[in-house]
Parts: sequence; C-alpha cells; structure tokens
Amino acid sequence: MNEKRAELRKKAMRLPLLPGVYIMKNVHGEIIYIGKAKALKNRVSQYFGSPNGHTVKVRKMVENVHEFDYIVTDSEFEALVLECSLIKQHMPKYNILLKDDKGYSYVRIAGDEYKTITAVLQKNDDGAEYIGPFTSSYAVKQSVDAANKIFMLPQCGKVFDGKIRKTRPCLHYYISQCCGLCTGKVSKAEYNEAVAQAIRFLKGDTKEVLKMLESQMEEAAEAMDFERAAKLRDRIRAISRMQEKQKVVFKSVEEQDVFSMAESENTVCLAVLRFSDGRLNDCEHFFFDKTDTQESMMTSAVTSFYSMRQNIPRRVTVDGALEGAADVERWLSEKKGKKVTVFTPQRGEQVEVVHMCRENAQEKLALKLGKSGKTVAVLEELRDLLGLSTTPNYIESYDISHTAGQDSVAGMIVFKDGKPYKSAYKRFTIKSFLGNDDYRSMHEVLTRRFTEYEKLKDTGEGFGRLPDLILLDGGVGQVNAVQPVLEQFGLSVPLFGMVKDNRHRTRAIAQNGGEIEIRSNRRVFTLVSEIQEEVHRFSIAYHRNKHANRNLTLSLTEIEGIGEKKAKSLLKHFKMLTAVKNASVDALCEAEGVSRKNAEKIYAYYHNEENI
Repeated sequence: MNEKRAELRKKAMRLPLLPGVYIMKNVHGEIIYIGKAKALKNRVSQYFGSPNGHTVKVRKMVENVHEFDYIVTDSEFEALVLECSLIKQHMPKYNILLKDDKGYSYVRIAGDEYKTITAVLQKNDDGAEYIGPFTSSYAVKQSVDAANKIFMLPQCGKVFDGKIRKTRPCLHYYISQCCGLCTGKVSKAEYNEAVAQAIRFLKGDTKEVLKMLESQMEEAAEAMDFERAAKLRDRIRAISRMQEKQKVVFKSVEEQDVFSMAESENTVCLAVLRFSDGRLNDCEHFFFDKTDTQESMMTSAVTSFYSMRQNIPRRVTVDGALEGAADVERWLSEKKGKKVTVFTPQRGEQVEVVHMCRENAQEKLALKLGKSGKTVAVLEELRDLLGLSTTPNYIESYDISHTAGQDSVAGMIVFKDGKPYKSAYKRFTIKSFLGNDDYRSMHEVLTRRFTEYEKLKDTGEGFGRLPDLILLDGGVGQVNAVQPVLEQFGLSVPLFGMVKDNRHRTRAIAQNGGEIEIRSNRRVFTLVSEIQEEVHRFSIAYHRNKHANRNLTLSLTEIEGIGEKKAKSLLKHFKMLTAVKNASVDALCEAEGVSRKNAEKIYAYYHNEENI
C-alpha cells in the first residue's frame, strides 16, 4: 500500500457510519467518481484497503484518487437522489454513464412514378415524403421491414423511375417477399396501390387496411380474378401473422421496461426492452466497464437510464436483485408523479420476457467481443448456479497426480471466456513431503500459487491475477483442505470441487455445505466436464513424463560415481538415454558436472556386453 492510499484510508476510517454521498477527485481537483453509501465509513474505506476484490476499472480509479469529499444525508433515499443529481451535473469519468445517442427516426417515401419506402435517421430536404419523427429507430426499422415484406415492395435499393427495364429478379422475388417490379410483369397502378396500402399500414390504420383488403379480395373473387384474390389473401394472412408474432407481455399492464445485463471480463452490456400496449416497441443496448457487483451496477444503470428519459412506465422489470430497490422505486415514482413498481419476476410469462431481454444482452455483448452468445450464456448460468457475485470469465482448475505416492505433481489449467487458455497453464512438483496425501498436496500447491500472487499482484498478469473461480478435481475434502489457504491470504475467491461418479465422469460440484447437482443443466455440465477432463489430462501427462525421467535417472545412478544430480545433468544435456549410451567419452564430458573419469565409467558401462 503506497503512502497516499494509506493516508486516504486513514481519513476514510474517520468517516461517520451514516448514509451519504462520497466524491472522489484527482490531483487536479476534477471529480472522477461519485457514489452513495449506507454507511460512509464502511464503503469508502473499502476502496483504499486491499485491492484483491476490485475490478480493473476500480483499481484504476483508486490509483487516480488524490482527495475525496463527502456529504451526509438523512437517509439512503436522499443519498440516491443526491447521487443521481451530482452524476448528471458532473458526468464523472468512472461512473456508469449511459450515452443517450438516440435521435429521431423517419419513414422515407421516395420516387416519382414508382415509390419506395425506407427507414432513415434524419430528414433531408430532398423532395421525398417523410412520416415522423419517431423516437424509436428499432420500431421504425421493424415496421418498414414488415410493410415491405407484407406488400411485397422492393428492398434491393434499385431506383424505379420512367420505363422499367426488364432484369433478372433478386432472391426476395423467389422467396415471395417482392412483387418483382424489375421483371416488368407488375403494372404501375397495381404497384402504386400496394405502396398506398403500405403507407396506410405504417400510419397505424391496420384495421382499415385489413377491411379494404378483404373487400378487394371478395370483389376479385366475384370477378373470377382468382390470381389477384390469392395475392390479396396472402397480404391479409401476412398482416395477421405479424400481429400474432408481437409478444404480449402482461395484458393487465399497459407499458413496462425490462432491464437485463450480460457481463464479460471487464465489459457489461445492458439491454432494455420497452413495451407499450403489451407489445415490444423499442430495444436499446448500452456498453460500459465493469465496476462493481451486478446488483450495484444494475441500480446505477437504471437510475442513469431514467435520468435521461422523461417517459417512465408504471412497471420496471429487472433481471435479478437491485441494490436499494425500495429507494429506486420511490425515486422513480416521485420523478413520474405516479406509483412506479420495480419488479423481479420469479415465475410465469414475465420470466420469459426477462429471458428474452437477457438473450439480447448476451448476443450484443458476444458480438462486440467477438465471442458466441452461447459462451456468454453458459458462464452466466454457471454464475447463477453457484451463486457467484460476478461472471467467472477466468477459471483456474487444479488436479493432483502420482503413482502410489511417488513423483507427486499437480497441474493448473485456466479457462478464459469458456475456452482453454493454455499460455496460463502451470505445473507443480510436490516438495514439502513424500507419500500419498492429496489434501496436503493441494494445500501446498495453492499456498505456493498465492504466495506468487502477493509478489506479482501489481502486474495483474499470470500469477499476479486472481481467478473469478477455482475448481478442484475432488470433493468436499479437497475444498476443506484449500479453504484455509484463502483465509490465510485474506482472499475471497469462490472455491468449489468437481465430483466424479464411479465411472470417473463429472457428477456434481462440491462446496462446504454439500453438493450442487449440475446434470440437469446441460451447458454447465458440458463446460465443467470439459474443465475436469482437461485438468486431469494435463496433470497426468506431467506425472508420466516426470515418472519416466525418474526411471531413466535411476538407471544412470547404477553406474559407479554417478549420483542423481549428474544423472539429471546427463539427461538434460542429451535429452534421451539412448543418446547417452551412444555418446563418446569426449561428448559425455560436455555435460555439466561430468568429469572425464565419470565419462569413461559411463562409456565402459554401456559398452560392456554383460551390462548390455
């Protein structure tokens, strides 16, 4: 701990155990972080204590803190209100700031004789007709796409003015999503009628459009124009299907917003689905750095979101717990002027909607980080199953291998973002004792691992990085043997064991209080099984290699004057025992510690017919 941090911690320990807001400043006096606390002393002092549990962003923030100030409030609610106000005023660098980059969107109707309909983000003075503005670009794009497909209008971007030149139609024509205007088989009147119907549909006259289409279909059928009647029938069915696809959320709730987060190593994606009239009408995504626990980040995200929004729904649905949910609910209610309910569903159709929101967050995060949505999802499922406070993106796993207590070794593997991270694999030779004691071996290995962490923690790499989760190949006994090591170093890394069945296959995850069944969750089961198989493979491969070298060393020590040290030197120099046997006296002398007398005895030993 440097002098400045020690000084700030000393100051923090003098703070009162009262609710309030704390303000972190850098050396230039600029505000870089604003937070609220139930007890100022406890919360602020955590920043300047051990950095073990801090995220990368929090560590950087603490490194830049030169001074801090605080404001005591009468309640946690007042602290929340003041925090929101100050954050909006100062926009500190290290707070969760959701950038409101939403502009207005329009429906653009362009063309003279043959009009086309597109979704655009701005209105230009280009002679085209515009419908809007709309606040949701998502809703506009979805509506325009639906209108173009239902009324089979061109989506290829071609300009159709004047005389139509017959060309080969694109894929949309062959999958019945375009009338094929470019083929020359569609009349101008028929096409413009479809455009007019699409425009009415986009303006919200869905019922009137359906009535008109049904009337036209009946007229066409009576006139024996069955081809036109079939086209109109298909449009009616397409509109009906589109209405059925709209997800009804909760019939008794007119509007609500749904929040969910997906997190990776240092990045978090917040997804917000906005519903009105029981239907999805907007979808927003925000990315920010991971700063705290999921509950705390969700609270900051919700308050930040509504600090830049005026339309607050009567129901706010969140995925998981919310830190200070009652205070957030009260703050939203006062901001709206009506009662707002903050709701975390446990069952029913609302859980499905939250799941849809979570999948959106996972897919967007995976796309940003170049991963698959399944990888993000399985790590979050593992987090929820084990009750972890953070997603385990960096997992270390350990296994012991030996032969009847001889050549005892351990292997450490790392899974980063759900995949083997082989550059971080490590091997250990058990040094503190001889014999068969897996618990004692595991205790030694983890002690050596975290001793290295204390030396290298400022680097944040290799052994200087703490894992999000430790998995031991073994049951509760292994967990109990290692838990004291974590306590000795003052670390709070989640620790679990991987339990196998009588067929040596992964069965459950062990913890101090018992076992957690994982077979019912296929994706988690597959990931844990893969980790257990990989750590077993890695440790046993090292043991076999060491055991083989030991046998080679023993065969060399049978030669007079050659001890274990010289035997290892010979194997290190020649790599293989065969090379030692075939080497000349001069070549043998090149090995470190081997004299000419030793070399002559080795040469004589391997060239004596009786020994051979």
